[in-house]
Amino acid sequence: MNIHLPARPNFVHIVLAIALVGAAPAHAAEARYEIDPEHLTIGFLVRHIGYADTLGFFRKASGSYSFDEATRKLSDVQVIVETKSVFTGHDKRDGHLRGADFLDVSSAPRMTFTANSATWSDDKTFRVDGELELLGKRRPLRLTGTVNKTSVYPIGKDPKPYVMGVSLRGKLKRSDWGMSYGVANGLVGDEVDLIIELEARRKQ
Repeated sequence: MNIHLPARPNFVHIVLAIALVGAAPAHAAEARYEIDPEHLTIGFLVRHIGYADTLGFFRKASGSYSFDEATRKLSDVQVIVETKSVFTGHDKRDGHLRGADFLDVSSAPRMTFTANSATWSDDKTFRVDGELELLGKRRPLRLTGTVNKTSVYPIGKDPKPYVMGVSLRGKLKRSDWGMSYGVANGLVGDEVDLIIELEARRKQ
């Protein structure tokens, strides 16, 4: 009976195997990130009768996106904001904002931002050209952003999540979405400054 033993790997085979292992990507492929609602701020500034800016927030929102840290490819961005969660610290003003002159929350309870790519200036700064759906209209919206930090979260129970922290800024004209109250007479500014701060957790 003939017994065939496996051939002993030669030096060339060993070197090739090591090279292939070394050529493997250092990072995982594109991963899904869920925005942490406890560490999400969506704020805005609007000029009031030309005197000063009013600062407001949306206190309820959720979102997610896909991101490859090695290639910096961003895709499938979706952020959903509950419009009735608007808050400026003044009950009468907040009620007006929820009404038909502004957000019309009974007919449009949500606004949604979507995007499928990013343009990077360097490893940290980028812009996202997406679309905002509000009051039944979809219009382009550009956001500029900075990746502040990506790392394993330092606090909490194990296993600790991998977290990305991002700052975003943008501008829009609310009249582009048909929200024209107070524009012609200068009572309420048309231009809105957006301030967004978020932490997102990579899904395991």
